Amino acid sequence: MHIHILGICGTFMGGLAALAREAGHRVTGCDANVYPPMSDQLRSLDIELIEGWGTDQLALKPDLFVIGNVITRGNPLMEAILDAGLPYTSGPQWLAENVLQGRHVLAVAGTHGKTTTTSMLAWVLEHAGVEPGFLVGGVPQNFGVSARLGKGKCFVIEADEYDTAFFDKRSKFVHYRPRTAVLNNLEYDHADIFPDLAAIETQFHHLVRTVPASGRLVVNAREEALARVLERGCWSEVERFGTRGDAPGFRARGEPHAFDVLKSGVLAARVEWALLGEHNQLNALATIAAAEHVGVTPALSAAALSQFKNVKRRLELRGEARGIRVYDDFAHHPTAMRTTVDGLRRKVGTQRILAVFEPRSNTMKLGSMKAQLPWALEEADLSFCHSGGLGWDATQALSPLGDSAFVDDTIDAVVKRVASMARPGDHVLCMSNGGFGGIHAKLLAALAA
Repeated sequence: MHIHILGICGTFMGGLAALAREAGHRVTGCDANVYPPMSDQLRSLDIELIEGWGTDQLALKPDLFVIGNVITRGNPLMEAILDAGLPYTSGPQWLAENVLQGRHVLAVAGTHGKTTTTSMLAWVLEHAGVEPGFLVGGVPQNFGVSARLGKGKCFVIEADEYDTAFFDKRSKFVHYRPRTAVLNNLEYDHADIFPDLAAIETQFHHLVRTVPASGRLVVNAREEALARVLERGCWSEVERFGTRGDAPGFRARGEPHAFDVLKSGVLAARVEWALLGEHNQLNALATIAAAEHVGVTPALSAAALSQFKNVKRRLELRGEARGIRVYDDFAHHPTAMRTTVDGLRRKVGTQRILAVFEPRSNTMKLGSMKAQLPWALEEADLSFCHSGGLGWDATQALSPLGDSAFVDDTIDAVVKRVASMARPGDHVLCMSNGGFGGIHAKLLAALAA
């Protein structure tokens, strides 16, 4: 089959393209901006990429067009497909019908930690000899690729609550029909498509409804929103993590980098690894509980996690200049920013942290969570905001931080300011869900100079 993918350079659609190519299909695709690293990954797989939405792409005559959720009505190529009555489907629907059907799907959902936890779970199953397939919205460093079909029965997928396509406004994860579903956490996000938290809870309950009675829901015991989701109805086994005391479920005892894993108060394993932060400790507990459902013991999961190398752009050290370290992290929601800063703080102690960020996600651009930014950044010593393109006043939003917060409307101005204020021993933490204009290399060059 020849499939032509619209919006192929997104992390999900790019991973889908790699799976389709591995399955033997001819794959072509287009996007508004075709650029590395995804373009390089796809071309290395013999996938032809086209820049833009030209209607001349109909001449490719694919058997099926697969439509990414970046595509809207009014897109010239999409309008031509509709006018010609040509066959099309969404990415999640294609994946469900052509890859996931008949497999034991382990889906990882949640506002935060999806990519990391999906990567952990895939690695644990690989270490256990399960040879899983996976699709991750990032690049797990244990594998070096974001997707593969796998030889085993299990398939691990990052289950996003964002909408499926312009013609299917259900969350992507409703298509995946998991037998094991991780509900990692749940907060308000995606203000461009969800009016409030209750609307997202409804989508999560749709996911719960698809898990069979013989399946398992792995649920964060600390999340009130997830408790409300389950109160609407639950038909599967529930295994909780992050519990307190001797309550049923998995909990940790010890520091995030070295801790015992207790199941219902009984010691089950011990994790010693390189990751930081309580959020990663919870991600590990979720992973252990999910892997147990497919026969991997907590002790074997813990042994695998000791060799877990994390995902690119998760507190990734990009370089050092004059004794100043520069990190890259994907954090963009205030809660994720706070946990990332906290994780680094636990590592560096009293050394200074300079937090550099851009409110780039649709939710942050709308200003829906600007009031939470001072809370997100309070453990940093200095904070630097790139405010270019915002429709709200970042200086006012950060005013509770006083003279420890700085706002500039260009990346070059941010780089100049950070370079002038950083000193040996500092840790510069850059947070964005985009490329941040190559700020990491610019910072390292400016610091070196």
